[in-house]
Formats: sequence, structure tokens, C-alpha cells
Amino acid sequence: MERIVFLDRDSLHANLRRPAFAHEWRDYPATAAQEAVARLHEATVAIVNKVPLRQDTLAQLPGLRMIAVCATGTDNVDVEFCRARGIAVANVRNYAVHSVPEHVFMLILALRRNLIAFRADVRDGLWQRAEQFCLFTQPIRDLHGATLGIVGRGVLGAAVGRLGQAFGMRVLYAEHKGADAVRAGYTAFETVLGESDVISLHSPLTAETRHLIDAAELKRMRRDALLINTARGGLVDEAALADALKQGLIGGAGFDVLSREPPREGNPLLDLDLPNFIVTPHVAWSSREAMQAMADQLIDNIERFVRGAPRNLVT
Repeated sequence: MERIVFLDRDSLHANLRRPAFAHEWRDYPATAAQEAVARLHEATVAIVNKVPLRQDTLAQLPGLRMIAVCATGTDNVDVEFCRARGIAVANVRNYAVHSVPEHVFMLILALRRNLIAFRADVRDGLWQRAEQFCLFTQPIRDLHGATLGIVGRGVLGAAVGRLGQAFGMRVLYAEHKGADAVRAGYTAFETVLGESDVISLHSPLTAETRHLIDAAELKRMRRDALLINTARGGLVDEAALADALKQGLIGGAGFDVLSREPPREGNPLLDLDLPNFIVTPHVAWSSREAMQAMADQLIDNIERFVRGAPRNLVT
């Protein structure tokens, strides 16, 4: 009989059906890293969202056969060690294909049309004291005719591109930074930086992509360009971005991710109080519809593994 343990159930707000095979189930609202071994000591299947499962932990769990990651990113799991020990790792894919792109455009529209600044102006009474029917205190820019640069052409990047085209934007997909050649359908990374009115990041965080956008890249961007990041905080040098925003080197930024989450020890971006910077608490993925799709796919992954036809394995 499979023994399934969900280490951080409170990370998923959705109806979670039980697998259609004989099993024991236990879940915990949250789990600290040092609690994982004790809670998984009899488990054959671990469900985890963000709890770290490193080699020192996994080595103490000889009965573990599968890690079902309740997310797409698997950087909290030592996948290489799992591969060597024969522990299957499966993730959830493409569940937020509508939620994340919609969040991206929420940020873009709020920044391009200066929503935060106009809200502050009304709150401060500027409209009430105006001599005409409207207020021209902030610039407003249309998306139609603007250039959208997308870094990362996976499911989410492509979905953002389709929304951009629906708004009438010119869409450019960036080639890998430092690539020797530019593939068909892509544009050189440096060209995307220099020509885009909006740049949206949709790359995984790896050793190669860490600080993909740093001080040098920010200086190559247009002075009125927006930088949107709903992927991973480590893709951007946050201190460099904070400086660029304070100096007016770029037009603004909208972030849903930070390099450390939750940011208990602070973050240079959280110190900013600017109308052209918006940060949301890693919620782009979490519409009710997206979380239910994640829950359903999570159990599908476990059922497929148990019956010998695994899918979404991380290799």
C-alpha cells in the first residue's frame, strides 16, 4: 500500500481528490526543512510545494519512491540524487497558462496607464481641485503599436505573446543571451533589450540565467521601458534594478517574484515607494481555476506513476 504524505498542504487552495488506489494519506499545513525526515520516514510518495528535499534528507528515506512536486519549479528538490537513487520526480505543468499571462498584462496595463499614480492623485484631492473635467498629471501610453519583448518561449511566454498580439503589439522573442546565432523566429537578446517598450521574463532560474538582467542590461533598455518578472526573482539583479528605478534609467517595473520568498530579511525592491514599481506576493499563478487544475494534475501524476505509466517526470 502506498503511503502518501503532503508536507505543505496549505500551499494549495483547491479541492484535492484522493487517488483511486489503496493508500494511506497524511498531510501537514506546513513543514520546516528539519521536520521532513520524521514526517516522511514511512512515506512512499511525498507531495511537496516548496519544502527543500536535499541529499542529506533524501538519504534518510529509503522507502521513498516518488516525489510529486505541487509546482512546476523543482529547484527545491535534489533531482540528481533522486535520479541516482531511482526516486521518480514529477512536476505539474501548464496549469497557469491563463492565470500568469493575465497577471502579466495586469501589471503592464497598470504601469503603462499610470494606475497607481492616478489613484494617488485622486486620493490626494488633485482631481477634486482640477479646473477641467480630467486630470493630466500622469502620462498614459497605449499598448497598441508598442513592442513587447519576451524572454523565454515556453507555454507561458508564448501565451503572453498571443495576448500581446491581441492588443496590437509587435512581439519579439529573445534569443539566448550570448548566443552565437539567432534562430528563426527569434531576435538577438541585445536587440530585444534595446527595442522593447515592455520586456517580460519567462525563463527558468539556472546557473546560466541567474542575473540575466543586471546593471549592464538595464542600461541597454529604453528609458521609458517596463520590466515585468513573473518567473523567478533571481533572474534580475534586484539591487541594480532598485538603483535603475531610482535613477530613472527605465520607465518602471512589475514583479511577482523576489530572490528569497517570503522576504523575511528584506529586499531592496521592497524599500521602494515609487508609482512606477509594483510588486505582488508571488500570486500570478494562483487563480482559483489554476490551483484546481494544479490539484487535479498532481493526483493524476501520482495515479499514473502507481499504475506504471508515469508522466511529467523531471529528468
